[in-house]
Amino acid sequence: MTEPAQKLVKLSKKDLETDQDVRWCPGCGDYAILAIVQRTLASLGIKRENTVFVSGIGCSSRFPYYMNTFGFHTIHGRAPAIATGLKLARPDLDVWVITGDGDGLSIGGNHMLHALRRNVGLKIILFNNQIYGLTKGQYSPTSKVGTRAASTPSGSIDHPLNPLQFAIGAGATFIARATDTDAKGLAAILDRAYKHQGSALIEVLQNCPVFNDGIWDQVKDDAANRQLALVDGQPLTFAGGTMGVRMTPDLVPELVKVGDDGVPKESLLVHRERGSSAYAHLISSLTTPEFPVPVGVLHVEDKTAFDVMAHQQVTDAIAKQGKGDLAKLMVQGMTWEVGDDGMRQE
Repeated sequence: MTEPAQKLVKLSKKDLETDQDVRWCPGCGDYAILAIVQRTLASLGIKRENTVFVSGIGCSSRFPYYMNTFGFHTIHGRAPAIATGLKLARPDLDVWVITGDGDGLSIGGNHMLHALRRNVGLKIILFNNQIYGLTKGQYSPTSKVGTRAASTPSGSIDHPLNPLQFAIGAGATFIARATDTDAKGLAAILDRAYKHQGSALIEVLQNCPVFNDGIWDQVKDDAANRQLALVDGQPLTFAGGTMGVRMTPDLVPELVKVGDDGVPKESLLVHRERGSSAYAHLISSLTTPEFPVPVGVLHVEDKTAFDVMAHQQVTDAIAKQGKGDLAKLMVQGMTWEVGDDGMRQE
């Protein structure tokens, strides 16, 4: 007799909150992101018992304490590696990774690269405030040249890493960007990332009020002129449609006026989520203050997830060879005994 199907319990945002005191600095963008994630996941009808948040080290990585799901607060930069192991062991789980620009792109850059390259079914939220907040404000891999911080009193001379270009280079199959103050936009991206089969990287432009306050204020406060909304199939425009982005014959993006005193709308670039990686790379290169910052879903690609292929490989091997014998495997082939004299015994 089959067991009756269990009725799915509809959750609310409060169901995803814990009894832990949220310990971020007043005004930190993490509060808004936490609330948006809780509200969005509740609306998606997730099962708490099938949901896991994995984090590394940093302010953002306290996230799992505040989600009433399963979670791991792991070691610096290794969240993608641990999450990969979890997803391979339990492909039925929804595995989210929480990381910051320092944790995910510096010490954890290698782990992030391979999680994206393999297309593991992880949903990675990268908080980007262009600073190490937890360790008192050193410049991070995404800090602008000239950033004056505890570790760079004369100003950083490092050229910053662009998280979206990093993801494109790694071969990520879902790449998006949002801001911590755009609840509607971030929720829509989380919804799509959750449903995506394979790796998803979501960069969230987030404020650190103590060590890098206001770093994204111009982008967030003047969205009409400082943000380039990525809408699939629509031309790249901003400033109420009066400005746009087109390509020069040398394949360099340029800003142009649109309309009677400018170029026709038909000459602008049209956003294609499923366009080439070269197009995605070009759009992701648009940075402030020269260009408005692209926000939305940048790139989507259908590719079978690593964890799905890994399990299929095991299933095929069992079907062909039967279940393995670990004890037999350990003593067959290139194995031998070493005698009391330390020599190999034939």
